[in-house]
Amino acid sequence: MHPSSCDTFVALPPSTESQCIIFGKNSDRPCDEVQEVVYFPARDFDAGEKVECTYIEIEQVAHTCAVMLSKPAWLWGAEMGANEHQVCIGNEAVWGRESADGDEALLGMDLVRLGLERADTAEKAVDVITELLKKYGQGGSCMEDQGSFTYHNSFLISDRKEAWLLETSGKHWAAERRQAGYRNISNEYSIKTKIDKEHPELRKYAQSKGWWDGKTQFNFSTVYSFTTTARIEAAGSRYCEGKKLLKKSNGHITAETMMDILRDKDSGINMEGMFMTTGSMVSVIPTDPSLPGVHYFTATPDPERSVFKPFIFVKNINAINLPKETTSPSYGADDPVKKKPRFQNKPDRKHELFVKHELVAAIMESFKDRGKKITENMRRLEKEKMTEMEEILSHGIKEPDLLVNLFPSCVQEEMAVYGKS
Repeated sequence: MHPSSCDTFVALPPSTESQCIIFGKNSDRPCDEVQEVVYFPARDFDAGEKVECTYIEIEQVAHTCAVMLSKPAWLWGAEMGANEHQVCIGNEAVWGRESADGDEALLGMDLVRLGLERADTAEKAVDVITELLKKYGQGGSCMEDQGSFTYHNSFLISDRKEAWLLETSGKHWAAERRQAGYRNISNEYSIKTKIDKEHPELRKYAQSKGWWDGKTQFNFSTVYSFTTTARIEAAGSRYCEGKKLLKKSNGHITAETMMDILRDKDSGINMEGMFMTTGSMVSVIPTDPSLPGVHYFTATPDPERSVFKPFIFVKNINAINLPKETTSPSYGADDPVKKKPRFQNKPDRKHELFVKHELVAAIMESFKDRGKKITENMRRLEKEKMTEMEEILSHGIKEPDLLVNLFPSCVQEEMAVYGKS
C-alpha cells in the first residue's frame, strides 16, 4: 500500500459562475480514522501562554480567530477549515528528495489550524505557516499508528480576493499567488517557475545538494521532487483528472460543481480502499466583504454517501451551539496519543453522526433499492439547504441569531433522514 491523501481545489472569478471564490477539499485518510467537525471561538491570551499542539508545545499569540475545522479526531490540528475572516486552508501530503523522517515537531495539520487561528488573509497565513516552520519545523507520525507515516506538506489557501499555494520541503518552501482562474493540488509538488515568495535559502540549498546547477531556470517541482515513484504517479493522475474537471466547468463553477468533483470516483478524487475520503469541505466566499461566506462540511466518509451541511460565522456562537453530534469523545491526558510510547492502543473516537452514517452506509451497500431512496432523501436535504444559502450569499444575513444553530440543526435533520431508513 502506498498511503496517499487528499485533493484540494480553488476557483476564482472569472472561473466561477458568480463573484465568489469556491474552495473544496477531500481529506483522504486511513479508512478506520474518524474525522470530526468542530468550532472554536475567537480568544484572547495572556503574554507567555503556550498552546499544546499534537506533539509539541509552542508559544501562543495574543489573539486567535474563530475557526471551523474538519480534523482527524486523534490530533490537535486539522485537515481543512475556515476562519471568521473567510480564510480557507487545506493541506496535502507531499514527498520529495528531502527526507520527511525526523523528530516530532509541528504536523502539517497543526500548521493548517495555526494558520487559520492567526491570519486574517491568505497571504498572512502563508507568512504565519512559514515563520512557524522556521521556528519549530515539521515532523512526526501523521497516522494514529505505531508505524511511521511522515510527509512534507503543501497548502492551498484562499480568502475573499486571492489564493496562495504554499509547498514545503523540510523548512524550505516556495509559494505561488493565484488571483484569477482555478488551481488544484494533489500529493505532488506543482509549483514550477512562477514563484511569488520563497525561503531565502531555497535555491542555495538545492544547489548545495546537487539538485540544481544554479544556471538553468529554477523550477521548484523539478528540483525538489522525486523523479518517479508509484505514489507520485498516482498523485499525478488525480491532479490531472482534477484539473480536467475544473476546466470542464470553467466560467460556471459553483458550490454544486465543486461537490460533484469531490464525489467523482472514476478520477480517484473520491478515494476508496485502505485510504479513503474520510471528510469533505466546500466553501463559497463572495468577493463582496458585506456578504457572508458559507462553509459546507460532511463530517462523514465518502461524499457520495454524505450530506454537505452549511456553516456561517455569526456572532453569539458559543459552547452551547457547538456541533456535539460531530465532536468525538475526548480522553484528555489518558489519550494514547499523549502517552509515550505513543499509540499503544486505539480508543473509540466515533462521534454520533459517524455511528449513524456507518450503519446507513452498510444498508446502502447491501440493499441497492433502499440505498437509492436514502441517497435521494440526502440529496433533497442538501439541495434545500443550498437553496437557502444562495439567498444569504446574494442578499446577506437579515437575522444572524437564526443562523447560530445552522450547522447542528442540519446535522440533526440528516440524522432524522437516517432514522427513517
